[in-house]
Amino acid sequence: MITSGDLAPGDRLPTVRELALDLGVSPATVSHAWQALSGVGLIVSRGRSGSFVMAAPRKWLPPRFQGLAGQLEATRLDLSSGTPDPQLLPALGPALSRVAERAGTASYLDQPVIPELETVLRSSWPYEVQAITVVDGALDALSRAMETVIRFGDRVVVEDPGFPPMFDLLDHFGAVRVPVRLDEDGMRPDLLAEALTMRPTAILLQPRAQNPTGRSLTKARAEELARVIRLSRHASDAMVIEDDHSGEIAVSRDVSLGSWLPGQVLHIRSFSKSHGPDLRIAAIGGPTEIIDRLVARRILGPGWTSRMLQTILHDLLTDSTSISEVNDARRIYRSRQRRLSEALAGHGVSLAPSDGINTWLEVADERSAIVQLAAAGIRVAAGTPFEASAGGHFVRVTAGLVSRDFDTIAEQLATASRA
Repeated sequence: MITSGDLAPGDRLPTVRELALDLGVSPATVSHAWQALSGVGLIVSRGRSGSFVMAAPRKWLPPRFQGLAGQLEATRLDLSSGTPDPQLLPALGPALSRVAERAGTASYLDQPVIPELETVLRSSWPYEVQAITVVDGALDALSRAMETVIRFGDRVVVEDPGFPPMFDLLDHFGAVRVPVRLDEDGMRPDLLAEALTMRPTAILLQPRAQNPTGRSLTKARAEELARVIRLSRHASDAMVIEDDHSGEIAVSRDVSLGSWLPGQVLHIRSFSKSHGPDLRIAAIGGPTEIIDRLVARRILGPGWTSRMLQTILHDLLTDSTSISEVNDARRIYRSRQRRLSEALAGHGVSLAPSDGINTWLEVADERSAIVQLAAAGIRVAAGTPFEASAGGHFVRVTAGLVSRDFDTIAEQLATASRA
């Protein structure tokens, strides 16, 4: 509630006994949670005056992004970040030494994408794409894509739940969100057909390891969604923007609506989850006319993504040791998801299959679950910022960071889910 803005800085919190009675938990549980929240700088105790919400340390962030940014202070187990395990990223040192002598840094006039990287990207693209360029990460790609195809007041179909910064970006561009619920195979075709009657300009999708649910589109579902769009009387020309942010560490099949709608898909492939967030590099491909406009606009800003970084990425994507390290990471994340899911099942909590690093845990009460877990030294992401429309109670758990004590952590998550 603090990170979502429901509780403002300076708000007085209920007493330990009041909240314990309201939540149906022991005063000791609330007291431990209050200590945990105080320890991470979210609340402050003022003796007999009570406990109060502190000002957000990074209030300059976009509203929903604040809820994702987490806290700078450490906790026993932070499962709120949605970031990869640093131990599972490929080593950069060897790549840096290999590219030191061949990375070009002296030209303003070269092509924005180095040819050898474009060749590798095209060979792994899920469909035959007209044009590809490289930008500074998935969010930069999303921002550039929206800037190119969306205008103020346009309606845009979004996944519900979805990625909060996408919602912040749409708000920035003055777009109107049209939420579509998901099932285990991704966006529901019947609800998409209904949403298309609103005449949206664009449709935002995460084809694999959807954030926050961890769900992935099946080939059959992707084909059905493409058919729904193609046959729509209201939005058959809507542009599909796909954010494949976790592709290299996802075990699900690489699918894209571009296989059926190549002229109206912008497909984004990020390497942050697989190769390192600080590389800040992603590729975006689509119709030549749109990619050319996007590249032309970037020339008036950053110009291009560092060709040195592109050379490093090319090395990581082609070096056998780096490829093996990413393959190992994919298997380990899959194992961690499976082991946590099985442990939760042992405590009476059933999870839909999750790919990538995140999973979406339904809880009886979001606030109670977060308080209970905070008292146990576990931080998770509140579900509210991910909801495009009013829904149930959920928290996002970065299961990919759980490397041991699966049963103990599952027991704490299960207990919190019922709080």
